[in-house]
Order: sequence, then structure tokens, then C-alpha cells
Amino acid sequence: MTALANPERAIQTAQYFKTGKGQYAEGDVFLGLSNPQLHGLIKPHFAMPLQDIQTLISSVIHEHRAAALYILVKQFQKGTTQQRRFITEFYLAHINYINNWDLVDCSAREILGGFLFTKDRDILYDLAQSNHLWSQRIAIVASHYFIQRKQYADTFRLSAMLISHKHDLIHKACGWMLREVGKRDLDALREFLDEHHQKMPRTMLRYAIEKLSESERQKYLKGFF
Repeated sequence: MTALANPERAIQTAQYFKTGKGQYAEGDVFLGLSNPQLHGLIKPHFAMPLQDIQTLISSVIHEHRAAALYILVKQFQKGTTQQRRFITEFYLAHINYINNWDLVDCSAREILGGFLFTKDRDILYDLAQSNHLWSQRIAIVASHYFIQRKQYADTFRLSAMLISHKHDLIHKACGWMLREVGKRDLDALREFLDEHHQKMPRTMLRYAIEKLSESERQKYLKGFF
């Protein structure tokens, strides 16, 4: 990774991921690698020992942490039941290092969502109530795994819990998940919107209704329902 570092791209990426003073990723450090470069580098290392993954995930370098999560996802997908449990426990134990939206989005669905699919899901609600931005985003994005398997109740419940959240990264994540529900079951989405659209942050609502017809989008945006 160090050999492929691109300082000019690193500056642009740091700006894109809001690393300035007071921003949500303040102080994060980038090497300036592209996603294709990163995926190409990690491909021979999917069997990496956990102690080396721990070194990566606890690094100050953003791309190191991303590599750790991509490898964990691959190991989880191919793992036994016991290995998946261990990976999930490792994931939750290192949640403070999963500290930007791309790191959440590349891992939460497959690892936490995949692990909880046949289990009690109370941990999602603990994370949603944690007052920790990235834990809250992990909770709602993990529900994408359930959505893909036509289970929507957790997405609706979590979205309702987070409806008054202050940060647009949560508004976007909830709206994104609601939109994913709508791709599979418009009636289920409409039922949620009918109850909650007047309280939803504008960004959340816009994301959620993106695939509806123009006339229906306007009705929700103008509060006609």
C-alpha cells in the first residue's frame, strides 16, 4: 500500500471523507489508493491470520482499516458457524475503528447482518441507541441483509428510532435502507411513509422515495398524505 501511495489523491480523498477540524472524520489519514488497487492488493491475503488483521484494523491509515474489513467479510462468507461467531465478536470489539461511512457500508451488512439473520437482533437496537454515530449507522446498514431476504421489520423499527437523529449520514443510511425495501415491496414502504413521512428529515425522505413515481414523490414531499 505504501508503495502505491498517491499524495495528491490522498488530499482529495481526505477532503471527500470530511477529515477537517470538527468534521465527522477529523484527523483520518489516507494513502490515496483507489478501490481497485486496494482490492487487487488484498486478494492474495484472504487467509490472513487474525493477529495481522488486528494490526490493519487498528491502524491510523484508512486504507489499512478498509483492507482489514474486506478480508474479514471474505473470511466470514467462507467461514464455519464457529468462525463466523468469532469474526462477529472481533468486529464488534473493534467497532471504534469502523469510523467512516465507507467502512461501515462495506462490512455491516455481510458480517453483522449475516450473523444475526437467524439470531436475536437486540444488539442492533443497543447500537442504534448508543449515541455513537458509526455504531448507529452499522445498526441500520446491517438490516440490509434482512431486506435482501424480504424481512423488513427491523429496518422499519430502526428507522423510526433514528428518525430524529441530527446527522445526515444517519438520514441517508435510513433513507437508503427504506428505498431498498421499496424495491421489493412498495406497499410496505408506503405504509411506513404514511405513518412517518411528516416527521422524517428531508434527506431521509428523499432517499426513501427515490424510486416512486414523480407524482407520488411530490405528494410525500408536500405532506399531502
